[in-house]
Amino acid sequence: MGMMQEFREFAVKGNVIDLAVGVIIGGAFGKIVDSIVNDLIMPVVGLVFGKLDFSNMFLALGSVPDGIPQTLDAVRKAGVPVFAYGNFITVAVNFVILAFIIFMMIKQINRLKRQAPPAPEAVPVTPEDIVLLREIRDSLRKNG
Repeated sequence: MGMMQEFREFAVKGNVIDLAVGVIIGGAFGKIVDSIVNDLIMPVVGLVFGKLDFSNMFLALGSVPDGIPQTLDAVRKAGVPVFAYGNFITVAVNFVILAFIIFMMIKQINRLKRQAPPAPEAVPVTPEDIVLLREIRDSLRKNG
């Protein structure tokens, strides 16, 4: 079996395709959560705490040259190492929201599984030779 044929069999297995679909949907879902955090939640949190802009919360770990605006992007472009704790706060909030959404989805799926009626047990089918032997036995009992 050639390597290309083995690769083709591997690539079209259901698990690999399911994983690929999961990764793609997960990436899109991550973007949705990022938007929820950055566009909906963080502005409200910033408003409550006095219009804080978490994206520009950082600590410069070197001297910032004169004339460089005190924004995270400008300081990074100037080559100054920064401790970007505001960015970390945003990512941490994203994680908590994503983990909570996944928790709620799994909780709902488990609830639906518990409510599903149990599948009826299949009646085992007696093999034909056993049926014939039983008929012979019954016939011998009647005639005997």
